Amino acid sequence: MSVYFITGIDTDIGKTIATGRLARVLHHKGCRIITQKMVQTGCNGISEDIMTHREIMGIDLQSQDIDMTTCPYVLQKPASPHLASKLENKIIEPKHITNATNTLIQNYDIVLLEGAGGLMVPLTDSLLTLDYIAGLNYPIILVTSGRLGSINHTILSIEAIKSRSLQLHALIYNHWQPDKHLASNYEPDVEIVDSTKDYLKSYLAQSYPDTYWVDLPNELKIKNDDLTHSDRNSSLDSYAERLIYK
Repeated sequence: MSVYFITGIDTDIGKTIATGRLARVLHHKGCRIITQKMVQTGCNGISEDIMTHREIMGIDLQSQDIDMTTCPYVLQKPASPHLASKLENKIIEPKHITNATNTLIQNYDIVLLEGAGGLMVPLTDSLLTLDYIAGLNYPIILVTSGRLGSINHTILSIEAIKSRSLQLHALIYNHWQPDKHLASNYEPDVEIVDSTKDYLKSYLAQSYPDTYWVDLPNELKIKNDDLTHSDRNSSLDSYAERLIYK
């Protein structure tokens, strides 16, 4: 039974897509897998990211989704958790998140815990996301992309992980990108995308050889009855095997 923390180098980098796709592959391999969202901001009711996970996985909402075990805090303001909670006069209790994770791990082989934003997003006025994870020593799966600036953001994130003596378990290179209006009107540049991938892959091999490199193909059409061809024949599939048979 294991917990892996999935975070990204920035907001709108594709953490939710990556989490759902990895969970989907694990599910199809017979793994008892559940996803969890640490804190969801910008919505009401059941976490939108949890609903996206279930849609990608091809399964219905689970009872733990309905009772909010898979996302203990849902806040209306699309902002960092410390601000969104303050605007609603709510207090985020880190222990409540931990208890929810521990409840899930009793019934599942793997819990994929997705963060909100990046590593340095404050959960409370006195607690950064990364420091919360450091207190629990969860292995980290970092999602990056070929967006301009990703090399800088990725290496800074990796250095922050190293400074807390945490394990960078995998780096997921996400070829999917959100709609342009969600990413400051960013439009992918093929040369930058390819160069960024080559540089980060080489950097990882030299500096963090034990960290898994995972390519996440841009496959938006999700079939409910089977894995997509790209997921079934990719490093995502190989990585899922590693998680199951570690």
